[in-house]
Amino acid sequence: MYFPINFIFLFTLSPFWVPSKALEIDSTDPIPSPWPHQFHATTIMNYTGGLRKVDLWYDWPNKRYLHINQYQLGKKLYGVEWQNGTSFYFTLDSTQECTVRHFPVGILRPNWLEGANYMGQRYKDGFLCNVWEKTDFIQYYEDIATQLPVYWQFYDGLIEHIITFEVGKVLEDSKWQAPAYCFKEIEKGKETLQDRKVQDHSLLASFHERRFKSDK
Repeated sequence: MYFPINFIFLFTLSPFWVPSKALEIDSTDPIPSPWPHQFHATTIMNYTGGLRKVDLWYDWPNKRYLHINQYQLGKKLYGVEWQNGTSFYFTLDSTQECTVRHFPVGILRPNWLEGANYMGQRYKDGFLCNVWEKTDFIQYYEDIATQLPVYWQFYDGLIEHIITFEVGKVLEDSKWQAPAYCFKEIEKGKETLQDRKVQDHSLLASFHERRFKSDK
């Protein structure tokens, strides 16, 4: 008895045959976890030799983002950024500094890392991490075991170590309000100390501007 040729061919190759879907799964790189819709993180940031402790509050349901920057032996600077593109950068001490800026885009979406290039696995701060790169902006390190962020390295040399990351933590509404002096009319073209520091301590502002330019 003779087997049909097509059956013999399939039988012969069967030990080496792998479903195409399995191949697709095996060849797929890891993808970064979306940001939780609400979280609080504390970080240590180093930029051109200057250290600061940062409190980050991300609140996607209310479309707002707050970062509080305590510079080493220096002042404390606050930044509140809103989805409508309006951002307030201010102090709460006697100097009453404030800068209001308007960006063409809002805060980062939870899935803002979509499309990032996978760079492989690396150890950072004692954690084995998956690493992704968002071109001309950031290298993003995520702990493989917990899928929490560990370390951010920005295109301009700024680095940030994540110390704590509390998923679901929410800051009370009163803490998001910019002080009254932020709403006073500011003379056009006047540069203050705060103006010069806005880009230095606003990571999202930097990303907004680069993304907007690249989309033009």
